[in-house]
Amino acid sequence: MYQHLYKQFLAARPNIQHFACHSHHYWPDVTRQAMLDYWDDTASMVDEKWDHIFADKLPATQKLIAKSLNLTSPERIVFAPNTHELLYRIYSSFDPAKKIKILTTDSEFYSFQRQSERLEQAGLVEITRITTEPFSNFEQRFTEAAQKDEYDWIFVSQVFFNSGYAINDLADFIQQLPTQPLITIDGYHGFFAIPTDLSEIEQKVFYLAGSYKYAQGGEGACFAVVPDGNYQPIYTGWFAEFGDLHQRQEGHVGYAKNGQQFAGATIDFSAMYRLHASLTLFEQEGLSVEVIHQYVEQCQQAFLQQIDELKHPLLNRDNLLSPNHNHGHFLTFKLDEDDVVSLAKLLDSNGIKTDFRGNRLRFGFAIYHDPTKYDLTCLRQG
Repeated sequence: MYQHLYKQFLAARPNIQHFACHSHHYWPDVTRQAMLDYWDDTASMVDEKWDHIFADKLPATQKLIAKSLNLTSPERIVFAPNTHELLYRIYSSFDPAKKIKILTTDSEFYSFQRQSERLEQAGLVEITRITTEPFSNFEQRFTEAAQKDEYDWIFVSQVFFNSGYAINDLADFIQQLPTQPLITIDGYHGFFAIPTDLSEIEQKVFYLAGSYKYAQGGEGACFAVVPDGNYQPIYTGWFAEFGDLHQRQEGHVGYAKNGQQFAGATIDFSAMYRLHASLTLFEQEGLSVEVIHQYVEQCQQAFLQQIDELKHPLLNRDNLLSPNHNHGHFLTFKLDEDDVVSLAKLLDSNGIKTDFRGNRLRFGFAIYHDPTKYDLTCLRQG
């Protein structure tokens, strides 16, 4: 059991069964000290803290992330407050005079869904969306679509937020896609949840993720793994040439030669301090992604066993999405929207916190769970 790492969050929310960790994960206790460390560093260094952050704290955090993703080049990693900022910066690296052809799915998270739809409405992009269901042949259908036409940008999730379905072998999946398009993977529900090895594809794809969920550093510490190339995005900030500002040439906009070319401007790095603290803790405790994933799978099986015993007319395996396929750290039940709302309210009134998206009720799992104490008996009243 790993609840001793989360004493403060657990004490602040007694008698709560938190099944919304795929939305807002509890933070380990060490992250509180990390926020104080950021304050103390600011007080003692003031403006000089930027030298400390860029020379020490940022590279150390890059290395921890790179280790978890098996990256050979930590300097590919660039930070931003959210993934939306990064994905729009990627979009801005295309020729602004060209109408961009995009291949994606019908199940991307709202940041990309909303932004791409708005670009589509403005006539700036042309989008082909492949349905994720049926999951049994999604990867085949998607790669075939990618081969049939010439796209500028391929954007696809590693784990889909509205189902939990996960691409089986990410590296193999990428290898089956054409090499010409710019490829972006939304890895937010994969990073530090399911074992991920980017070593074979780090030169080829953008990988977007952050710490709000499974890396447990909270909001504000998102990142991109940047592939080989000199992209020079139009949407850019002064951090993109932070180390060379003293050499700046008038009339010339310079860029870093690594992931930092996609950096923005001044941000609150306290979130990165929290992320660094949580990843350092996991390393010290021997909590690799593989260990965490195995524990979460055990939690999911204990949960499903209770669901089977309850024989609820709605919350059962018949309504569970992708039960026979790889999935992330949450389980999704597809129901009528009215049933989702009523079930969520019933669970919430009994101290069981979930979340839902439209007609999908989601249950997340984490290492601060004790599966022997799951109690879903309130469903007998439903």
